[in-house]
Amino acid sequence: MHGGAITLAMEMIETGFIPDLVLVSDMTDLTTVRSLLHQKRINVPCLVYFHENQLTYPWSAGDVDVKLKRDRHYAFINYTSALCADAVLWNSDYHQNVFLDALPKFLEAFPDHQNVETVEEIKRKSHTIYPGIDFSALENFKTEEKYDAPLVLWNHRWEYDKNAEDFFDALYLLSERGVNFKLAVAGQSFGEIPNVFDEARTRLSAHIVHWGFAESFKEYARLLWIADVLPVTSRQEFFGYSVLEAVHCSAYPLLPDRLVYREHFSDDEFFYHNHDELISKLEILLTTKKYDAFVGEKLTQHLAWEKLVKQYDTFFETFAIKS
Repeated sequence: MHGGAITLAMEMIETGFIPDLVLVSDMTDLTTVRSLLHQKRINVPCLVYFHENQLTYPWSAGDVDVKLKRDRHYAFINYTSALCADAVLWNSDYHQNVFLDALPKFLEAFPDHQNVETVEEIKRKSHTIYPGIDFSALENFKTEEKYDAPLVLWNHRWEYDKNAEDFFDALYLLSERGVNFKLAVAGQSFGEIPNVFDEARTRLSAHIVHWGFAESFKEYARLLWIADVLPVTSRQEFFGYSVLEAVHCSAYPLLPDRLVYREHFSDDEFFYHNHDELISKLEILLTTKKYDAFVGEKLTQHLAWEKLVKQYDTFFETFAIKS
């Protein structure tokens, strides 16, 4: 988030290529990009797309940035990037709202020149456009294969914000009760893996049919299609890409009644309000096979990339330099 903007701007300047539009992610310091381009008299419309943000993203207890007091500046980069952008795009209404709601308090913590009134300016130029999902790629590997017991799926990153502790705790209890299920734990790990994964691999070994990163998209898609139930315990979710992929493949979701999930799903049966309710609903699903009748495609099809691409094209055309 610090040096990347300089590298990006310098590469644009050195190549001499002047684009019609610059689109950066929230991990880019757009103020630095624009200032360096401006020095070379390169004035290009710039948009920023927020997949996540550093203001409301939960911090890991072991993250050294908090201890070293580096944490606030990342959020400030998000703020100034949004302020200097011609338009701010968000991957969900939920994400837009939590960031803009938290921003005034963040700015008021500074001793002076808080500029809280600029939050309204950011709000006026904010728009939600969902990231499109390539469901057709999943359809290419559709299978009718199933296990002889319901398959519970984890298909998220192996990181603290996905709250694997609650996920595995529920499965430990159901396993002790003698509930019959299989378990597939996929997803990527980055850096240090939470200890709970090693513990779970041992304690749930009798249930495991897959463990670790799927080595090919084909294998990942297969896991989604054969999965029956998708319990989700995340502490952070601004869009829910992996959840929506699994639901499209008809994995029955059990979701915490928080974060972005209510924006995508309205059926109360998909939601739980506390850990005890997660366990009870999961046990009912696994023992009654209620998931058998679930078809997820109709709940996700509006997010297909081919249906959203025109929305992107139209939006970009309103800002792009007309050559």
